[in-house]
Amino acid sequence: MSSFQNMGPDELKGRLHEVLLIDVRGPSETSRGIIKGAKLVPLHLVPLSIDQFKSDKDIVIYCHSGARSAQACHFLAGQGLTGLYNLEGGVMYWAGSGLPLVAPE
Repeated sequence: MSSFQNMGPDELKGRLHEVLLIDVRGPSETSRGIIKGAKLVPLHLVPLSIDQFKSDKDIVIYCHSGARSAQACHFLAGQGLTGLYNLEGGVMYWAGSGLPLVAPE
């Protein structure tokens, strides 16, 4: 059994207000737009930022295509975190589904 699950863009859209959303892309990528409400934690900083992931909410992690966010989910699951979701297809599928991106704050 996998230690995290995938979540599609439509499901995430309906749950945005109830999850902790993490973008693991780098600054040059996030400058082009993020999903509203996402915390920015570049993948290489995930191991140093574990405390930011401790939440009673489900955690949805995304990147450009879903590969780096799956790595982050795998790592965090190994640290004992639960309620982890990888955004299927990343921000590419999110935007491709006609869902909005916003400028990072």
